[in-house]
Amino acid sequence: MTVVHEREPVTEILRAMAVDADVCHELVRAARAQSPEVARLPEAETRSHVTAMIRAAGGWFSTFDRVEHEDFTAALLLGADRAGQSVPMTAVLRGVQAALTRAVEITVDRCRAAGVPDGALLTLVLRLKEYGDAVERHVINGYRAAERAAPHETAEVRTSLLRRLLVGGVVPSAEEMTRAGAPPDGGGLHHCLVADATDPASARRLMDRFSALRGIFGLVEGRLAGLCRRMPGSTEAGTGTLVVVSSAAPLEEIRPLYRLCTRALDIGVRQRRHGRYELTDFAAEIALADQPLLGAQLSGRLLGALDQSDDFHRQLALTALTFLDNGRRLDQTATALFTHPNTIRYRLDRLQQITGQSLTDLPPESLSGPLSTLHWWWALTTWLGGPDRDDSGA
Repeated sequence: MTVVHEREPVTEILRAMAVDADVCHELVRAARAQSPEVARLPEAETRSHVTAMIRAAGGWFSTFDRVEHEDFTAALLLGADRAGQSVPMTAVLRGVQAALTRAVEITVDRCRAAGVPDGALLTLVLRLKEYGDAVERHVINGYRAAERAAPHETAEVRTSLLRRLLVGGVVPSAEEMTRAGAPPDGGGLHHCLVADATDPASARRLMDRFSALRGIFGLVEGRLAGLCRRMPGSTEAGTGTLVVVSSAAPLEEIRPLYRLCTRALDIGVRQRRHGRYELTDFAAEIALADQPLLGAQLSGRLLGALDQSDDFHRQLALTALTFLDNGRRLDQTATALFTHPNTIRYRLDRLQQITGQSLTDLPPESLSGPLSTLHWWWALTTWLGGPDRDDSGA
């Protein structure tokens, strides 16, 4: 009787958690923090699954002896949805486990605050552990069932092919490409495309615009990806969504290009870019991100005398970077920063006085002009915070 008596307050606590927006936000944050692939999906979608599973937890605890009647529809749907979005199973489980762990922590804290005795808390933790294990099993079952579903529609065939190629590195045969609607003609070269479209509705809108590209598209790892015969024009890509496209390459070379495109997309999203970009537009920023230690060394050598906490010093560095981005033109730099060319000249002079390094005059026996510009750009970008810096406060 004691166990039954203690079950009521615990069940009420779980029910209250299911409608507590702060709790749901905590669990969603935990899932997204542990799984970057889940973090790329719309937050509202993750929240809906989290809410449904918290509600189910209350039912699980209150039906102690009737586990076979429990409803795990939410977990099955979560697994099926993530399979349809081509999020890897390991990424799905990382997010689920992180959310479940945080849910147990919050539940225990609230139960202690409500005066639930330690003996009942131990029963609760064990019971929630059983629930978590059951949730994981049903997520896996839902995921596997979606994978096994016969791909009757062309869209499913295409998504499956793309996932195997872009994630698994399995190069499709000519027959598979033909079945997906992209027969291997024209030398077998394709552009790899990745777009910042993470939900089915926005992905479908983009795919409609890409219909003339003779390509195949689908949601892979939570974002729209695809192969196309020709580079999409700016009108086809639109201006509202960031799209990154590689140069044309054989299918055997597409997987590494896909990884570079996703990295470029991540940089572009942080910079709030929109519209179509070629992969090579991000070449320097990807290389910079790959060598942070070398960038820090350059920054220390050229800008070591600057103080990152000094707003004026940050203004000098941003002016110098804008000067390089505008071809070392004072007039264009002044226009970009909404100031006078004489102000730009003054800031560059002050930068030289503080650092002892000249951005405009190459000393004897120095590097060539292009290499010197590259080193300055790399040092300034690193010092200001990397390729995803926020220049809005300049």
